[in-house]
Amino acid sequence: MAYELGSEPRGAALPVAELKIVVAGGFGVGKTTMVTTVSEIEPLMTEEVLTDASRDIDDLTGVAEKTTTTVAMDFGRITFDEPPRPMILFLFGTPGQERFWFAWPDLSHGAVGAVVLADTRRLEDSFAAVSYFEQLKTPFVVAVNEFDNAYRYTPTEVRQALELDPEVPVLTCDVRDRASAMTVLIRLVEHSLRRRRHLTSGALA
Repeated sequence: MAYELGSEPRGAALPVAELKIVVAGGFGVGKTTMVTTVSEIEPLMTEEVLTDASRDIDDLTGVAEKTTTTVAMDFGRITFDEPPRPMILFLFGTPGQERFWFAWPDLSHGAVGAVVLADTRRLEDSFAAVSYFEQLKTPFVVAVNEFDNAYRYTPTEVRQALELDPEVPVLTCDVRDRASAMTVLIRLVEHSLRRRRHLTSGALA
């Protein structure tokens, strides 16, 4: 049974929290790489080779070197044993192309939060994921994956470009680096916890 953040009685030993996290974003932004980088188990991936036919459908601007694509999902798991809140994160990476967006509702169901990965070379590709989680009212963070040779924008510039609410965290990261990717996940869990506490306190007021 998934653990509800913020539901533990005071002074009680905390059970292991099992939390579902969605990793979303545009095509080629680094979702599979992030899941693979942090997962403590062999990740489940549904990667297929890009064919000449799909290249006529998928916009490869800025990611011309990409040779595979996720057609269903990526799945990984990571365990945090450190106190005060032992937890297991189950990571679900979404497919990026529009023709596979039908899978997003199932992948997002029950998630405590989402990471929206962004690529400054194709920042407009992030709008769909941002809009989706805003409509679901799912807590999310925007993580700018800093590709080699890509222009470096500040988090403030990215926030303005994506028209994000002030409370949405915006970070920069390198999803190939485990520590960097882990920082994004930690910030997301913290953001989700703060939001749930805020909503709970508002409901009790």
